[in-house]
Amino acid sequence: MNMTPYQVHGEVAIIRTVQPPLHALDAAARSAILAGVRAAESDEAIKAIVLIGTDAASPGKGEITEVKSQFGFEEPSLGTLISYIETSTKPVIAAIGGLCMGGGFELALGCHFRFASAGARVAMPEVKIGLCPSGGGSQRLPRLIGLEAALNVIISGEAVPAGMLRDTPLFDGITEGDLLQDTLAFTENVVSDKLALKRARDQKVRHAKPDAFLLLVRNSLGAATKNYPAPLACVDAVEASLGDFDAGIKKEKKIFLDLLSSDEAKALRHLHFAERKAPHIDGLSEGVVPRPVTSVGIVGAGTMGAGIAINFLLAGIPATIVETKQESLDRGVQHIQSFFEARVKKGKMQADEASRLAALLKPTLSFADLSNADLVIEAVFEDMEVKKTVFQKLDEICKPGAILASNTSTLDVNVIASFTKRPMDVLGAHFFSPANVMKLLEVVRGDKTADDVLLTIMLLAKKIKKIAVVSGVCDGFIGNRMIGGYSSEAAKLLEEGATVQQVDGALEKFGMAMGPFRMSDLAGNDIGWAIRKRIRAERPEMKMPTTAMLADKLCELGRFGQKTGSGWYRYEKGGRTPQVDPAVGKLVEDHRATHGIVPRKVSDGEIVQRCIFALSNEGARILEEGIAQRASDIDVVYIFGYGFPPYRGGPMHYADSVGLLNVERAIEGFMKNEQSEPRYGRVASLLSQFAIAGKTFN
Repeated sequence: MNMTPYQVHGEVAIIRTVQPPLHALDAAARSAILAGVRAAESDEAIKAIVLIGTDAASPGKGEITEVKSQFGFEEPSLGTLISYIETSTKPVIAAIGGLCMGGGFELALGCHFRFASAGARVAMPEVKIGLCPSGGGSQRLPRLIGLEAALNVIISGEAVPAGMLRDTPLFDGITEGDLLQDTLAFTENVVSDKLALKRARDQKVRHAKPDAFLLLVRNSLGAATKNYPAPLACVDAVEASLGDFDAGIKKEKKIFLDLLSSDEAKALRHLHFAERKAPHIDGLSEGVVPRPVTSVGIVGAGTMGAGIAINFLLAGIPATIVETKQESLDRGVQHIQSFFEARVKKGKMQADEASRLAALLKPTLSFADLSNADLVIEAVFEDMEVKKTVFQKLDEICKPGAILASNTSTLDVNVIASFTKRPMDVLGAHFFSPANVMKLLEVVRGDKTADDVLLTIMLLAKKIKKIAVVSGVCDGFIGNRMIGGYSSEAAKLLEEGATVQQVDGALEKFGMAMGPFRMSDLAGNDIGWAIRKRIRAERPEMKMPTTAMLADKLCELGRFGQKTGSGWYRYEKGGRTPQVDPAVGKLVEDHRATHGIVPRKVSDGEIVQRCIFALSNEGARILEEGIAQRASDIDVVYIFGYGFPPYRGGPMHYADSVGLLNVERAIEGFMKNEQSEPRYGRVASLLSQFAIAGKTFN
């Protein structure tokens, strides 16, 4: 039903709480709702008020946009609006359809009655951006659904189906029919039967042993949330609901404001917006529309190719996977089948659904079977000659308009496109391993990539539940180009006196999911070795740093990492736990002696600054060159692709939080104290410009 914001239906005023497309409960929306309620209250003919969103959504945490720059909200604040509705002498009924979250859910809690559609879901996701509810949600929800259930909703931040809360005072009715019509029928009963107005604030929280339960919750959250203050703070807020309501509201507000100013909440809010900005493409032609993708092809059935195929199968998109040898194809198919079997075994999928999705896979040894695919993704060995052979075949076989994508992590997409007669249809689609788990997709825009091709892949990424970031063409694109400087700096610290385990330990304590040497062992040290050999072949005049010689020596000994049982660490057979290896210490000592490097004591603080600022500095260069569209895209790449801690906000946000003047000075200090060849080369000019101007990257 297409409705105006305020409509009268008999004796009932209907107020539309949100208007598409934003569904935001921002200051303008709050003012409009308040004006509607006041108008209804002043009209003697109106006996009740219904607040309703859209079929898809009730109002969300629209006021999140306001917390970016201020501590309080423009009046009427959310708390003011809810209190006004709660004290209305006319019954106010919330009709909840679709997803009702954050401030919108808190608004519904302030109404006297709540009626929901069967498919409705409710959520308080504030914890995901480092906050707690701010509109009394931590006080009203426990009074309506109980202490334990309320804590589960608030601490998880996840959406809960209305049906799961059917038997609680939260809902006065749930309908399978038309939400508005059924809510109006319920409202007529409220008026005719003169039902007493129910206010959540007047209820008591139900729980037999609240003190013991809250202690258990705090103990279970402790270690898991040590870098995220919001979950435990939410427990404190909900605990206040056990006492006086007004005192609890004051406690919630204080907790919210304390969290709002925390570094963690600022970082998580930044990430929230960065993730939503990333899919937006700068410079697209007006009116461009995506190409249809109803089937995909994947060349290569290795771990990466099989993982890529799983993404599309889960989205219900038929996938044809091609290999050159039956044995390799069988391994890939078995990998995919094992994935679906594991999903069923873990209860994440029904057996018939798993069978239906797995049946969408077509394994083949013939490239000709890709002739009708709308999209073909190459996932073969990272070698330009191999890529050339594949793309020349695809150019001959694939239908006109088919999109040809390379999963390359470092190679020049423009060169790859030149192997075809259709460079406008070619781009990079860099999945991260394991491809069916990692959320990041680096989409590489070639010089001749057509706008509709780029748009198609960005939209398709959302369908397969990936966070896509656009990158320009350069060696390593955004992520691997930056990781090169980070890893090089870690190796330099090793040369100067740190140990492998000290470097990894310092960066893991900072919050990185894995230190650089552990990460290299996991990925395979031979990958970097192959890249260095390629660079030497392409640029024989280029002098390789001594750190590269150290990494080369490790590989020459066959120490490729976990897959060979030894790398920067050693690994027990079949194990993944890194063990300190004295042989690596001896290798480093010999390397220092060969190059005349006298070891010194290196602090953990120096390790963190040098490695993390190497990321920030290279990120600034990437922005200068236009490889990344925006600084926040770089942060998204590192959070979702490289294990950067979300509570730090990404390397560019972290540099902003430290202060770019301080970052610039630190890097200049590192350069002055170098023992041998330069590491950073220079402070990125964009970093210096912003530092001097008092600007930030984000």
